[in-house]
Amino acid sequence: MRAINIEPRQTGSPSRHTASAWLKMRIHLDAFRIAPLAYLVAVWWRICGKRVRARARFAPLLSASPRAYGLWLEREVAVARTPHVAGTIVALIDTAAGQEGVDRTLQSLSCENIVGLVIGGPDGLTLAEAARHIPWQDDPWVLAIAPGDRLAPGTRDAYLNALAHDSARHATIAYADDDLMDLSGRRSAPHFKPDWNAELFRHHDYLTGACILHVSESQLSHTSGSGWAAQLVAQTVAAAKAEPVHVRHVLHHRRTRPRPRLPDALAISGALPPVSVIVPTRNGLNLLRKCLEGVARTDYPDIEVIVVDNGSDDPDTLAYLDALDPCRHRVLRAPGPFNFSTLNNRAAQLARGALLCLLNNDIEVLAPDWLGIMATQALREDVGAVGAQLLYPDGRIQHAGVILGICGGATHAHRLLRPDAQGYFNRHALPQFTSAVTAACLVVQRQRFMAVGGLDEANFAVAFNDVDLCMRLNARGWQSFYEPRAVLIHHESVSRGFDRDPVGAERLAGELEAMKTRWGTDAIVDPFHHPDLNRFSDRFVVQL
Repeated sequence: MRAINIEPRQTGSPSRHTASAWLKMRIHLDAFRIAPLAYLVAVWWRICGKRVRARARFAPLLSASPRAYGLWLEREVAVARTPHVAGTIVALIDTAAGQEGVDRTLQSLSCENIVGLVIGGPDGLTLAEAARHIPWQDDPWVLAIAPGDRLAPGTRDAYLNALAHDSARHATIAYADDDLMDLSGRRSAPHFKPDWNAELFRHHDYLTGACILHVSESQLSHTSGSGWAAQLVAQTVAAAKAEPVHVRHVLHHRRTRPRPRLPDALAISGALPPVSVIVPTRNGLNLLRKCLEGVARTDYPDIEVIVVDNGSDDPDTLAYLDALDPCRHRVLRAPGPFNFSTLNNRAAQLARGALLCLLNNDIEVLAPDWLGIMATQALREDVGAVGAQLLYPDGRIQHAGVILGICGGATHAHRLLRPDAQGYFNRHALPQFTSAVTAACLVVQRQRFMAVGGLDEANFAVAFNDVDLCMRLNARGWQSFYEPRAVLIHHESVSRGFDRDPVGAERLAGELEAMKTRWGTDAIVDPFHHPDLNRFSDRFVVQL
């Protein structure tokens, strides 16, 4: 089991609906003040009847309002109380940073029938002493909590009910979403978390302070130090035989929480296997030359470059291809209608590399270590396709992983965000598992690519072939991986266009329908996204 959802209740009164409508109006006014031109464009698409496009435009604008979370709170789902739910939770209040707010936390715990033990301070217990006060015969769960933090009503029941599911019977960790709450009770900055993402956790501890743990008396007694809560979490994660259970509900109201840590430079593997870089192209000499010159500057021990020429007829391009060094480049002639999947599959069949790198001809290399970084991750046992951070020429993000279910299909995450912006808990800057990555720059083991049948030529000639490939790799246990330390520029669609002609639009509609049929993207909740994040936005904004 990856997550537990809590079904909404239908409640409301006329006065509440009036207040909600007024709040919506103020949010729209905020959005207009913040970005008037973008707001008017969204309105225009709504007037034109392009509802999906309008909602995609409105989503990030409305979420920028400081009142947006307030509107979501009006519709927040209360956790249903469950009489006589079995199980015991004991809270340990960590006073290492001070005791202010302990009474508020104890009161909140009492409302949930959770016993709270104060750890540290002049009157508090040591962990070893606390262990002697815990009824281990009841097989309890331990909640580490900070002074001043509070629990949502029904938290105990939500956790214990989630853990009562058969699919969670081996779980030793359950965690929930959280937000910040000030002394007046005002809530802000919600963190709607992904389901378990082991790689993301290495860089952002989104569990400590918002989870319950199944630990032993001995483990608790032998833990010490100011960071004992994070130590317990890390030890439990390392020893876990099942994935942590995610309760998709804001159960924790916190004063502070752990911050993401930007990753250190990756130690590139010292024994990198040969890689075949596959570059489909048709004319576009300036782009192709810049791409191949970047590959030539790449610091990698053994690179084979396969240029798949899809019917170039520009004399300069043909002359350039003929002049490429045959010791380093192979030119595969593949005339006919553009089918991205076919072009790459043909090259993959001929490739000698243990790794494949699918690379668009409009990719511009920035640093020589990009391929070594991606290859090192692709060699991991649990990793399938590896994608890079791709930037538009103006420096904004074009790709930082792929989210399923956005506008019924899939889209690039964090698009148009500046790389140095905070974004959504720095997710765009952190290595992590994702549902998919783009084939504009993708590295995968050739054997695994072949094991799932390569790209689907029949159903995904141009769009979504990379997403479909990633999903089939995921199903084999080879999870897609986003690696932000490999950064390149992508001149997106410069070489092929935007499918605005009737033929292209019809083809795209067919490929989108195939995605919905095969992977349920019109209904699925991406496990690395969240049902309370907007399904019409790639920017991880609250669902309004």
